[in-house]
Amino acid sequence: MASPAPQSAPIVTLAEVEAAARRIEGAVMHTPTLLSRTLSEVTGATVYVKFENLQFTAAYKERGALNKLLLMDEATRSRGVIAASAGNHAQAVAYHGRRLGVPVTIVMPTATPTIKVMQTEGHGAQIVLHGDSFDDAYTHALRLEQERGLTFVHPFDDPQVIAGQGTVALEMLADAPEIDTLIVPIGGGGLVSGVGIATRALRPDIEIIGVQTEFYPSMYCRISGKELPSAGDTIAEGIAVKKPGATTAEIIRGVVDDILLVPERDIETAVSLYLQIEKTVAEGAGASGLAALLSHRERFAGRNVGLILTGGNIDTRLLATVLLRDLARSGRMARLRIQLQDVPGALFRVVRLFDEHRVNIIEVYHQRVFTTLPAKDTSIEIECEARDADQLKALVDGLGQAGFNVQPVEIH
Repeated sequence: MASPAPQSAPIVTLAEVEAAARRIEGAVMHTPTLLSRTLSEVTGATVYVKFENLQFTAAYKERGALNKLLLMDEATRSRGVIAASAGNHAQAVAYHGRRLGVPVTIVMPTATPTIKVMQTEGHGAQIVLHGDSFDDAYTHALRLEQERGLTFVHPFDDPQVIAGQGTVALEMLADAPEIDTLIVPIGGGGLVSGVGIATRALRPDIEIIGVQTEFYPSMYCRISGKELPSAGDTIAEGIAVKKPGATTAEIIRGVVDDILLVPERDIETAVSLYLQIEKTVAEGAGASGLAALLSHRERFAGRNVGLILTGGNIDTRLLATVLLRDLARSGRMARLRIQLQDVPGALFRVVRLFDEHRVNIIEVYHQRVFTTLPAKDTSIEIECEARDADQLKALVDGLGQAGFNVQPVEIH
């Protein structure tokens, strides 16, 4: 990307961000920005993390939603608001709407996980399930806005929402003035727009880097002029936006130095590292800043990097899968496919080697029928747990030396 160009007529100003901070004070948590010594050792940068997953709804979205609601007059609030979202924005609008006595309607795609529907309903919102995608839900929400006389609260393409999100930067720069680089996740662009506006005004020397998943590079393409598809299953669904905002794109051109794309594998690793090292839960989008740091270590080596852990709303089953996959990649867990003769004592010989190498067996899968092996042979798959990759390698070598054909089952 080219160097940021100054804006002739700012869409959102520092004064508006500072006013938003005063407006939401006390109702939204001033989350801590803490130095992570271990993440610093892992990445080669000095890493500061802002824990927005500690908000009541576990995400930064409360800031922009509340600022928008507080700027409405009483008549507008009494008629009610509507939003389209299947995630953090929905909960933010619903939670603060109930606090302020504002009727809230949320339109969600029909495939929205039940837990997210229940959490949003739990904040007092009326839920409307419509369409197969966010775009379907968004279009329907705009229709209901007109039919019912409601006010639409956009998740990112709204100056008042952007100003609210910018309060993240005010807190970070006050709490960790050493920061010289900010890495900010981008979906629709509301957070990086607000953070960028505040940072450029207060600390123009700071480098601002946006991050998108490789599956959804929509803002990257809009800014760079490149054409890449935005599709696929990502654990960073919070930034899986096919159509970025027009307002946010204009701001990003003026305040963001670069946008990096990160692969799913690094996002999974980042989620796992946050839990292992910081003992905190990060959703995929929330961990994408750390993923960028992992993907581009040389670029950030020696820098004082600020990361925004934007949210912690991740399905527990998905979190378990991510953690287990990370164990497999690190060599602490594996599945070994072993060919052996289908005779008495053959399995015992295999198990004895596991015992000798002190590798724990978790599951054993025996396959005699659905295989291309000779009828007198069999294939077993053993899921096992080792201390580290070296211990696992010693076991595989030992099995090979004993005459067994061993193939680790790889994950990507």
